[in-house]
Amino acid sequence: MSATPANLNSETPLTPVRRALPWGRWGLRGAAILYLGFMVALPLAAIIQNGFADGIAAFWSDIRNPIAMDALKLTLVMAVIVTLINAVMGTLTAYALVRYRFIGSGLLNGLIDMPFAIPTLVTGVMLVALYGPQRTLGAWLTGHGIQVIFATPGIALALLVITYPFVIRAVQPVLMEMEKGQEEAAYTMGASKWTTFRRVVFPTIAPAVVTGSLLSFARALGEFGSIVVVAGNIPGRTLTAPVYVYGQIESQNQRGASSMSILLLALSFTLIVTVEWMQSRARKDHVAS
Repeated sequence: MSATPANLNSETPLTPVRRALPWGRWGLRGAAILYLGFMVALPLAAIIQNGFADGIAAFWSDIRNPIAMDALKLTLVMAVIVTLINAVMGTLTAYALVRYRFIGSGLLNGLIDMPFAIPTLVTGVMLVALYGPQRTLGAWLTGHGIQVIFATPGIALALLVITYPFVIRAVQPVLMEMEKGQEEAAYTMGASKWTTFRRVVFPTIAPAVVTGSLLSFARALGEFGSIVVVAGNIPGRTLTAPVYVYGQIESQNQRGASSMSILLLALSFTLIVTVEWMQSRARKDHVAS
């Protein structure tokens, strides 16, 4: 008499095999692509169509307008200056927050993200309230020949506040993952703190510093809310490119506004793609190591 296999007498119920529905996966992708196209691609197509409605010659004519060129140059110069300052101060701030413990460090860490939370118009109002010519500090600076509000220093201050968190938040996670033992080993071998930072810490955080700096630069290119409050918007002196775009819209010159917008979008898109490429390369290097 043949033996009955044990698995035939088992009382364990058979679990049905679930098959993934292909329409669910592709439906999710399609919804994401459709939403992206409606919210981003469609407006981009509209502004490109407006900018090139009368041909490339008209587009370049709008860009080469003296007032437009002055606004673009001022925007680029201010963005470069602010990015360099934030690259240095943001890196030092991130290092201090990660490597040192001091009274108020938690509060400072929370305040860093305030520019992300408050409207940029509020930032401009705060700066006017502090550095306005009728205020104590503003009057004192004006008396010593330093005009902040309705001048380029006001633009720089507004951009510094708006872009302050980017380098810090890019560098902080890298410093947290970095082993402190490498720094302690350098100290043991007699290296100074500056030498240790320059030869041990900075090579590790350099990609994050560059990433944060590029994001800071891209953000500075498109800032409008705080600038329109503090700059005075004087053509050839304190008129930036985003405010110039707003002025062209107010003047019913949609083609001129679209042309400058296309140029700013192209610059920002190039920077963002560069940041994505750098982050992707950093992730691959991290996995390989």
